[in-house]
Amino acid sequence: MNVLGIETSCDETGVAVYDTDTGLRAHALYSQIALHAQYGGVVPELASRDHVRKLLPLIRQTLAEAGLRTDEIDGVAYTAGPGLVGALLVGAGVARALAWALEVPAIGVHHMEGHLLAPLMEDDPLGRPEPPFVALLVSGGHTQLVAVDRIGQYRLLGETLDDAAGEAFDKTAKLMGLPYPGGPQLAAQAELGVPGKFKFARPMTDRPGLDFSFSGLKTQVLLAWQNSDKSEQTRADIARAFEDAVVDTLAIKCERALDAAGCDTLVVAGGVGANKRLRAKLAAMTGKRGGRVAFPRPMFCTDNGAMIAYAGALRLQAGQRADASVRVTPRWDMALLEAV
Repeated sequence: MNVLGIETSCDETGVAVYDTDTGLRAHALYSQIALHAQYGGVVPELASRDHVRKLLPLIRQTLAEAGLRTDEIDGVAYTAGPGLVGALLVGAGVARALAWALEVPAIGVHHMEGHLLAPLMEDDPLGRPEPPFVALLVSGGHTQLVAVDRIGQYRLLGETLDDAAGEAFDKTAKLMGLPYPGGPQLAAQAELGVPGKFKFARPMTDRPGLDFSFSGLKTQVLLAWQNSDKSEQTRADIARAFEDAVVDTLAIKCERALDAAGCDTLVVAGGVGANKRLRAKLAAMTGKRGGRVAFPRPMFCTDNGAMIAYAGALRLQAGQRADASVRVTPRWDMALLEAV
């Protein structure tokens, strides 16, 4: 099957074609960062309107790069949630209309399942990770540890009680005057920082459990910044200390989750999964226990159409279908999904 994937859950328009025989054929992504930068965050109505402008040209571009005509599409997958309702409806409307016109099946994909499955698209020398495994999902407003018993069958082991890791990166960057989007800017600053100049807590690691909390860490950074000389080097040193605290916390909780699930395979996905220090820390942790960790390539850590095309292809191949109504679910529990 040639499956067209459409991602419009937030501020990135993603389109891809995934061939179930040969793999990813083409993908394209348009980011709205410049549009939202002046507001310091995503404006939902502006995001929706920009998806309307960009989605059809991106579909044409992706099909051309894949060497396919429209009538060679065998199925359409689109992000049905969670996400911004207006943005989701743009992608769902286009996907359903296209599928109806072509008389091919379409299926709504859970955005976080797309992220979770993204590492499975890669050509891993150790082979594709097979369930059961544990997944760390660190995307946007989500920080979750999930036990994957089989594709489509997920158990939540732990999640953030307040800010997600990605939100903490963005908000902490803003506190220190870094431009939007703050997370990548803060990570770049951390590369210039001196380890150990500042020391922050590793939240909720001093007690049992797999839940996270990053709001207190953000407050620690604010106090350290306010009481500092606010120099460029100090900003970098604080950024390094903050990043080390988040990375250590995630690694500690991941190891606990592997113990709780009784397995040694970890899959990491979502924007924070592109962080170099996190990748190195988790690779060392899983290697020490004789296990492995799998990541998507950095370009597929953030929102993209490829992960939606792949997740949708798995479900379409399994015979799953949905009716022709345009339906989205802005809040959607991944545990409610049907197993593949």
